[in-house]
Amino acid sequence: MSWNEEWAAAATCQKSRPDELFVRGAEQHKAKVVCAACPVRAECLAEALDNRIEWGVWGGMTERERRAVLRKRPNVTSWRALLAAAKEAHLEAVETASA
Repeated sequence: MSWNEEWAAAATCQKSRPDELFVRGAEQHKAKVVCAACPVRAECLAEALDNRIEWGVWGGMTERERRAVLRKRPNVTSWRALLAAAKEAHLEAVETASA
């Protein structure tokens, strides 16, 4: 499974109502559960980080969590590139381990 350019169509949350994903407080934990098994979680997170999306749960992270990531790594110019490389490395490691 490589990087999905058309990630939104494959997102698990397509079956959810938007008001379930754009919530506050403890309700965000329920929204993050939707993301847990999503096949395009990294793509979604990259979209939110690259575009500094401020509201909702994206890629399994709340806006507060995304702001913390952005503060920790202010010099990242492309989260898409970083997360795509990490996803590819992970998939290669999984394939190697199962061979």
